[in-house]
Amino acid sequence: MIDMAEELNPFKIAQQQLDKAAEVMKLDRQAHQILREPMRTLVLNIPVKMSSGKTQVFTGFRVQYNHARGPTKGGIRFHPQENLDTVKALSAWMTWKCSLADVPFGGAKGGIICDTKLMNERDIELLSRAYIRALGTYIGPDKDIPAPDVYTTPQIMAWMMDEYSNIVRHDAFSTITGKPVEVWGSEGRKDSTAMGGLFVMREAAKMLKINLKNAKIVVQGAGNAGMYAYTLSKKLFGAKVVAISDSKGAIYDPKGLDEKKLMEAKASGNVQKYKGAEKLTNEQLLELKCDILIPAAIENQVRADNADKINTKLLLELANGPVTPEANDILHEKGVLDLPDFLVNSGGVIGSYFEWVQNLSAYYWTTEDFYNKLDTIITKSFRDTMAMRKSYSDKGVKISPRTAAYIIAVDRVAKAMKARGWY
Repeated sequence: MIDMAEELNPFKIAQQQLDKAAEVMKLDRQAHQILREPMRTLVLNIPVKMSSGKTQVFTGFRVQYNHARGPTKGGIRFHPQENLDTVKALSAWMTWKCSLADVPFGGAKGGIICDTKLMNERDIELLSRAYIRALGTYIGPDKDIPAPDVYTTPQIMAWMMDEYSNIVRHDAFSTITGKPVEVWGSEGRKDSTAMGGLFVMREAAKMLKINLKNAKIVVQGAGNAGMYAYTLSKKLFGAKVVAISDSKGAIYDPKGLDEKKLMEAKASGNVQKYKGAEKLTNEQLLELKCDILIPAAIENQVRADNADKINTKLLLELANGPVTPEANDILHEKGVLDLPDFLVNSGGVIGSYFEWVQNLSAYYWTTEDFYNKLDTIITKSFRDTMAMRKSYSDKGVKISPRTAAYIIAVDRVAKAMKARGWY
């Protein structure tokens, strides 16, 4: 049961995380004030004449958090429970994610309140194009570059890119990333979030002396990131994933889950249709004893009321915001290495950066080139974070990896704002 005294508003959580880092690093008060709020928030009223002939009005959002280090960058979510505070939080985390990875972007996020499960493909296309028309000149390759997120796809990105191209009267491939390769998306982009997370897992496992071939891994979430985390952990490291969940529930087999049977279960509706595994609740899955726990679903999954029951050595936040600040403190005290979302899942935005660079130069890389460059950048981010943590520890100040990563990211943005004369 959720402790109602715990703050679960995602934007307030993002602000708390920033405030904690600002206090530790003694951030300039003016810079702190600028960084606590987004620089631009757009709330869009989007009328769409649907394929039925009736007009439906949708509410959309785009938050451009900070552009001190470059054009803003971030995904677009289509979700029936989308709300402004979630979009603001995600745009803040995108700012820190881009900064920690040291790519030349600020952070942004967008979304529309809608349920694509109740819409046909034509209506999804009409809505996607209407959203881009509503944003108009607020986006562009040197302003703000959208990408896919929850319930948006490469096909939706292609429609959005085409609509923006119609607005500016030329092909503008570099305005949208996460596109199909047929319209100059990038090889490797599709699984880059999970791939980057597994490069971080590899480095953390070395540090903790975890043998990945013998490790027991638990994955929460069987969407894009979660399923790639499952398949790639087996493919890259020969690791054993013993449990996985989706919105219907979880399954557990201490011998490891069979990939073919898991794919068949997912294709037939949900993972609990997997034959031969124990059925668990989502809460039970999170509390399984394991070497590595990978939350790859939604926010606020590890909270103050269940953090003490987490029984893992390494927690990889592949989802956005899966661990609350209170839970992060509890895990830190327990000795769990909780690696933050904006480090672990930064492979997605690094991949989008690669796609943007390729679009601007009209020179395209192989998948091997893509993965090698991703490995280099995200491995450096991990090592920078651990080095920052150690530097404070050497001074007698114990900080979590999240606070260490925040200090690096916030310092880079603050220095860019200072250089530009913003404070």
